[in-house]
Amino acid sequence: MLLTIDVGNTNITVGVFDKEELKLTFRLMTNAPRTSDEFGLSMLELLGLNGVNRDDIEGVIISSVVPQVMHSLIGAVERYLECKPLIVGPGVKTGLHIVTENPKEIGADRIVDAVGAFEKYGGPVLVLDFGTATTYDLVNAKGEFVAGITAPGIKISAKALWEDTAKLPEVEIKNPGSILAQNTITSMQAGLVYGQIGQTEYIIKKVREESGLKEMQVVATGGLGSIIAQDTDMIDIYDRTLTLEGLRLIYEKNK
Repeated sequence: MLLTIDVGNTNITVGVFDKEELKLTFRLMTNAPRTSDEFGLSMLELLGLNGVNRDDIEGVIISSVVPQVMHSLIGAVERYLECKPLIVGPGVKTGLHIVTENPKEIGADRIVDAVGAFEKYGGPVLVLDFGTATTYDLVNAKGEFVAGITAPGIKISAKALWEDTAKLPEVEIKNPGSILAQNTITSMQAGLVYGQIGQTEYIIKKVREESGLKEMQVVATGGLGSIIAQDTDMIDIYDRTLTLEGLRLIYEKNK
């Protein structure tokens, strides 16, 4: 079995693959300080509770945008899972050709998403990831990563509302059902969700216009992506496990 680990700014998402089948996923909080022992024991417990033994894990791959977590996490994998993990970064085969001005600036998570979308759905493809930040990455038909857009994520916008204003409360991020809000809670939800939908549709439109790739597919992922995807017809596919699938594909290319 293959253990795939995606270290994001908010969560660490772990997937277990048996060949091409995703058997199990679980999450840990990124910002909770942990030693390598705490990481290792948490992973072993969660794997064991789901019927996966340490000896079942034959390989591990990690992508991360949080460098300060990596020392403890790598130590945990090496000690408790007895595997040397493959870290997504320079020198790792991805199958993508990054043609931006500075390829080293492209985050590992964005490369992984792009690989997953291109391998699964072909190109040209625009990959949207609704995470802590909302990212839009364009891969052409030749498998070239040609452009990326970064915007504040919906959680960042929500946090700014309730932390930087005196009277606005913390609210659940969900579609209130109508943009014609009747109270403070639904007015905030409407602004957050419909504002994100509007941003998403405009950026997709501008990418099509400036790239000339009118036929590109639009694939979305990320925790809050389903809320946005179900209320716009400009997103073709919502793939919840795209990042984990991308990690598996990269591991196979480097095995």
